[in-house]
Amino acid sequence: MESLFDSAFFAGNRERLRTLFPGTAPIIITANGALQRNGESTYKFRQDSNFWYLTGINKPDILLVMDKDKEYLVVPEREKVMEIFEGATDTQELSKRSGIETVVTSTVGWRQLTNRLKKVKHVATLAAAPAYVEPYDFYSNPARAALIAHIQNIRKDIEVLDLRLHMVKMRMVKQVPEIAAIQKAIDITIASMKEATSPSKLDKYEYEYELEAAINYGFRKRGAQGVAFDSIVASGANACIIHNFPAYDKLAPKSLVIVDVGAEVENYAADISRTYAVGKITKRQRQVYQAVAEVQEYAISLLVPGALIRENEKLVEHFMGEKLRELGLIKSIEHEAVRQYFPHATSHFLGLDVHDAGDYNEPLVPGMMLTAEPGIYLSEEGIGVRIEDDILITADGPVNLSAALPRNLV
Repeated sequence: MESLFDSAFFAGNRERLRTLFPGTAPIIITANGALQRNGESTYKFRQDSNFWYLTGINKPDILLVMDKDKEYLVVPEREKVMEIFEGATDTQELSKRSGIETVVTSTVGWRQLTNRLKKVKHVATLAAAPAYVEPYDFYSNPARAALIAHIQNIRKDIEVLDLRLHMVKMRMVKQVPEIAAIQKAIDITIASMKEATSPSKLDKYEYEYELEAAINYGFRKRGAQGVAFDSIVASGANACIIHNFPAYDKLAPKSLVIVDVGAEVENYAADISRTYAVGKITKRQRQVYQAVAEVQEYAISLLVPGALIRENEKLVEHFMGEKLRELGLIKSIEHEAVRQYFPHATSHFLGLDVHDAGDYNEPLVPGMMLTAEPGIYLSEEGIGVRIEDDILITADGPVNLSAALPRNLV
């Protein structure tokens, strides 16, 4: 499949980073490392989004070095047995993809870096996350921490400068090929959802995982890398669990099922949610669905240049409060009361990460990409509804890139 990105895209991103970080300290950015799944097998590799943004390379354990007017890639030597099983690293292809002419081995690269690091007081890289990230209950990829430890082992008193905010600033506003990649991921997601959730098929699924499998199959057969995140299919009471994993339960009869999925194309994500009816639904289910649909329309209307996401969230929360009051769920519009039934944010940035890099204190500008995804979750009634679309900010207002997927309940 022909790439939407050429080497000029990645070279331009590196030049923008140099402009944002005008210091003389060498910049060293690491790729992700492969992670053990169990035994001697690994999880499917996914590149560090910032490293990919600067190089376009999807291989593990490579270093990008940008030092004054020089730049080069440092590639690890591999055991011959690994080359037999997984293939040798094609350095010419790395150069062609990234636009970086010089590619050296780890031995040569670290010799050069060691000499350089002993002469400077600062080095710039991406700070490492904690080994265990408590808010999300997962372990982080150790590559950044290992790089920093290696640098500090060479020179203990060196000051490590963090480039994460620079990368956030760069990645917030999408360039033309990025928008094209996201749109392609969205189009694949829409086609797969339409196919898998047609009325003739939806009534035949017995388990949540059958619907999940049909959608994921649609992604791959249409050329996506796979899923941008684990697909969420949740019916009945399960729909009140925001991230319902795994989808093993039976599709609850006469219920609503939330499908929250997204294909991944060249590492860029789609993120779309729809709520479908399984069998004949009740008046109450329809009322809740209509309330969420109206809140989403209002939320999308707020995504205009100059708006602040945090201020938008307050406005959406109040509007949601009005709907919850109409549904008889709350008596007064207060934060705690509203968030009992609407516990998550309405919008997040979308791009290389499904929850992409972004500064929520910055006003919206054309080229930003966000989601709009309000929801109502009534665990005591076994009703969960979420509707989510992918919105591009333009000078003329919000453009719904996923509008081609109907929002009809049935």
